[in-house]
Amino acid sequence: MVFGSSDLGNLYREMPFQQKLEIIRQCLALGGKHTVFDTAGKYGAGLALEVIGNCLHQLGVGPDEVVISNKLGWVRSPLKGSEPTFEPGIWKGIKNDAVQKISYDGILECFEEGNTLLKHYVPQLVSVHDPDEYLDAARSESDRKRRFEDILEAYRALENLKREGRVAGIGVGAKDWKVIPEIYRHVRLDWVMVANSLTIYQHPPELLGFIAKLHHDGVAVINAAVFNGGFLVGGDRYNYQLLDPAKPTDAKKLAWRHRFHLLCEQHGVKPSHACIQFGMSVPGIHSVALSTADETRLMENFHATQYPLPASFWEAMKEAELLPDFSFL
Repeated sequence: MVFGSSDLGNLYREMPFQQKLEIIRQCLALGGKHTVFDTAGKYGAGLALEVIGNCLHQLGVGPDEVVISNKLGWVRSPLKGSEPTFEPGIWKGIKNDAVQKISYDGILECFEEGNTLLKHYVPQLVSVHDPDEYLDAARSESDRKRRFEDILEAYRALENLKREGRVAGIGVGAKDWKVIPEIYRHVRLDWVMVANSLTIYQHPPELLGFIAKLHHDGVAVINAAVFNGGFLVGGDRYNYQLLDPAKPTDAKKLAWRHRFHLLCEQHGVKPSHACIQFGMSVPGIHSVALSTADETRLMENFHATQYPLPASFWEAMKEAELLPDFSFL
């Protein structure tokens, strides 16, 4: 299990430092030596990085006792209004804004700022954060081509960091998985993180095929956001977008979730446990990245990674046509 850290950056709600310290302490107790944290300069405009560094320092954790993955692409900037401009309404109680910097020099600036905020716990794993969103912001085909060159230049900088021995591996984190094969054609990635893309509800055959290729090539795959942004465990947002029951597409999602929850209840299985186990079961997946927001849920999620569900549950999911007849289940 990789411990996510967006909540440590005050995602949707402000959390006191002492609570964050206890969460980090519990992550370390569960993960043991080489506990893995996934973080990013985008999370609370660097707040999550700062929290991880301060907590590890306060808890007396040595740099060689943890593994940190830092997704790069955003650096701090002054907060000029009442809330940040880079993602309004998302981050609460933060004192900085953030600007995107994806280029050769920009990604190195992100790397150095991250190291400072982490109190010099240098991340072993680095990546370009949300290159899909960077490309989606293109105003024309020529602009997209220019932006893709920016991404390749950012990876050239990361490759140099790896060559110099300053990081152990380079990867990518993206919500739209389809941009990853495009990058992979140009960059030798060590690991890939897919988010909101491979869940018990959403599992496109093309993505499964790409993961099989990565597995064949020896590239590790981390599966993040296995709850579709909280939707599968009862949230009112699907991949962070508010659902409208009056819309046929949203009504279909809600109906599927209702049937899924009923089946889980019949089998004495928590929906979160089923989501986590499905997210881990796909061949080629090396780990799942899960949120650290709630201490009780953190413990539940960790234990869900340790205990596979019986074959009878998966057969019931298939019989109810809630899942295809996957051979790996």
